[in-house]
Amino acid sequence: MNFKGRDVISIKDFSREEILYILDVAEKMLPIAEGKKKSNLLNGYIMASLFFEPSTRTRLSFEAAMKRLGGNVIGFAQPGTTSLQKGETLADTIKTAESYCDVIVMRHPKEGSARMAAKFASVPIINGGDGAGHHPTQCLLDLFTIRKEKGQIEGNRVALLGDLKYGRTVHSLAYALALFKVDMVFISPPELQMPKEVIEECREMGANITIKNSLEGLDEIDVLYVTRIQKERFPDPEEYKKVAGSYRIDLKTLENVKEDMIIMHPLPRVDEISPEVDETKHAAYFRQTFNGVPVRMALLALVLGEIK
Repeated sequence: MNFKGRDVISIKDFSREEILYILDVAEKMLPIAEGKKKSNLLNGYIMASLFFEPSTRTRLSFEAAMKRLGGNVIGFAQPGTTSLQKGETLADTIKTAESYCDVIVMRHPKEGSARMAAKFASVPIINGGDGAGHHPTQCLLDLFTIRKEKGQIEGNRVALLGDLKYGRTVHSLAYALALFKVDMVFISPPELQMPKEVIEECREMGANITIKNSLEGLDEIDVLYVTRIQKERFPDPEEYKKVAGSYRIDLKTLENVKEDMIIMHPLPRVDEISPEVDETKHAAYFRQTFNGVPVRMALLALVLGEIK
């Protein structure tokens, strides 16, 4: 497969076979990501990290991925320090940045911004999250984590819990899991249900989907994917207050779950997972966080054409 020069905007742009290929490449990157092996695969390449919205894991793991492969990083994490403050358009920012780099990783608060940026850029654009739209690299590391923890993606019953309306991570993951015909349970307050178009499209792809508002039935779940209620996405603060703290995963919640059930979370968390859960065998979210490095290493090497 040839990924050279390809943009990574939405998981929907990739086939099941392409996703599995990326995960296989990421598997080979593990020793380098862990620091056990050295690599200069991307020596001489520069990645521009353009983060118009706050990030810890996505930004740092992309930078770690590039540097683990011998590449260099430029960019910003505070758009207030750039010419955007002077009225520069996103298109002009992208055209400027591509003059200095070989690949651009971008996070932006507006849905559709990454696809728009790709129209103006002559270098690959990797979407690090666009508003409530898509987060394809998070989705790939989520799939990598499920496969690594459970042995395979297929055959698992996956529950997506929390803010399913505004959560870009669960939108991307739902589409990807549907490619693997995974049974899914969507658990959320009525106000934060998964968008109808996502549900309908996933069902058309062959996914079996159950929609619930309560935590009952966790004993049937293989993977519990928890998300926070995202205050910053709510247009009305009063609406946020109505649903804040709707669910909390603690030791009591886990009393009857499967022995090998894993809990994932894209992080950051607020109070939806009790810290006491961190010490249980179910907690996979910090391992999940690390998995962003080999997956993003694989993507960078693929779009830059150093792995085919």
